[in-house]
Amino acid sequence: MKRGSNCKKGKTDITDFFQTKKTTQPQTISSNEVWEHPLFKYLTDPGWRQVLEPVFKKYVNNKEILNIAAIYEKENIYPPKELIFNAFNVTPFEQVKVVIIGQDPYIKKGQAHGLCFSVNKGIAIPPSLKTIYKELKRTIPEFQIPKHGYLMEWAKQGVLMLNATLTVKEGKSNSHEKLWKNFTDDIINVLCQKKEGLVYLLWGAFAQKKASGVDSTKNCCLKAPHPSPLAKGGFDNCNHFIQCNDYLKQIGKEPINWVLTP
Repeated sequence: MKRGSNCKKGKTDITDFFQTKKTTQPQTISSNEVWEHPLFKYLTDPGWRQVLEPVFKKYVNNKEILNIAAIYEKENIYPPKELIFNAFNVTPFEQVKVVIIGQDPYIKKGQAHGLCFSVNKGIAIPPSLKTIYKELKRTIPEFQIPKHGYLMEWAKQGVLMLNATLTVKEGKSNSHEKLWKNFTDDIINVLCQKKEGLVYLLWGAFAQKKASGVDSTKNCCLKAPHPSPLAKGGFDNCNHFIQCNDYLKQIGKEPINWVLTP
């Protein structure tokens, strides 16, 4: 082996490398690309679009999220894709006063419509929501348990009802949890950065962990066990709805009218 020839060849290779290497520029994603995304386009509230665009840009080319858009055409995924961001569209960013964090959408046809704990009218009231209704009736004299589980009246008053997982496969709870985890973590982080003086209703260990980054010195974080009948007791007598309104009044905001139309 000729050492000299090896050294010479190596020098030539390095020179060639630096002569031919091209600098890779970071990809610039336009607003149009974000809002033409097959799922992201369904976020329509202008305020949320403005504050969440950096998050959506981060995930616009995420293959798993793009795959969800594709399998909507082949499998039963809930809620309908046009309602994935319903919680944001019906509760504009400027109006948010209360945040309820759920886990994932209901898994049966016709139930989920993009708001955690809420179901469409005509659908049986889920067990967790029945527990919530009982606590409301116990603490708010005017509250009468309605014959439905449709919570849109709360959303329109500034209650953001956000599922940590935005979609689910029919019949399979938590089937898309890993897909949306970082995405909704980033959304909650943006909410924390942009707003304070909010009430976070955190029911169960999952919601409490999801919102662990919320600054409780700048917001009101109310914690209780999950209202599910399968959870260990403790949601009863939590007094969250009264405490929520007390805090809102204390900081000069209009309290929530928790009473629902029958």
